[in-house]
Amino acid sequence: MLCDIVVKDKDGNFRVTESLSGTYIFKKNYPHDIKGMLQPLVEEFKEFGGNSFANFFRGGRSEYAEILRDVAKRNKVNFNRKSTDEQVEQYLLQKLFNDSLINASDEDLKKMMTELGCPTTNFSRQAAISTLMIAWKAGGFQSYILLVSVVNAVMKFLVGRGLSLAANAGLTRMASIMMGPIGWILTAVWTLIDIAGPAYRVAIPAVIQIAYIRQSANHPSHLLA
Repeated sequence: MLCDIVVKDKDGNFRVTESLSGTYIFKKNYPHDIKGMLQPLVEEFKEFGGNSFANFFRGGRSEYAEILRDVAKRNKVNFNRKSTDEQVEQYLLQKLFNDSLINASDEDLKKMMTELGCPTTNFSRQAAISTLMIAWKAGGFQSYILLVSVVNAVMKFLVGRGLSLAANAGLTRMASIMMGPIGWILTAVWTLIDIAGPAYRVAIPAVIQIAYIRQSANHPSHLLA
């Protein structure tokens, strides 16, 4: 997914501005051995780290920390200068989730609660949002289901296809529920991309995907089965 974000547009066509797909190492390793072409992929991503004017004045590629913080700022994510890359990624994913809850209908919130096994008797909107936010931060399988569902919805909206979901009925249902609330907030994100420049069509989904990869790697292996 990360490689496709970097080299392909939303329609699945290779980007006019990318140079990786024509190389020997890409043709040898894509799509079965992405690790075998990891360094060229990283370099290609850095090329998209800022728009052409910014790159001109910086004199070259943006490093990941700079790209990440630029994306976070444009998405109005709160962090401080001492925050690590992983913390900024966590804040970015959490803001996407929090915003999706705020934009969710009461019916969507009830469905999310049901999928997580939370009671919906005497439902109140604020209590439901608080419960789901706690579940997001708690870790464990519930947290993982919410994480995958959010990122899957983001990728479907920004990239045109979702993640390869595990064969888990609850996860699949939750991912479907999240499509509506995420769609509302990503309409604003897409407008931001159009205003900021074409490089952000790569930078924003790529950073979200990298954040997801890191978070998934931090979950116990049995949760990913």
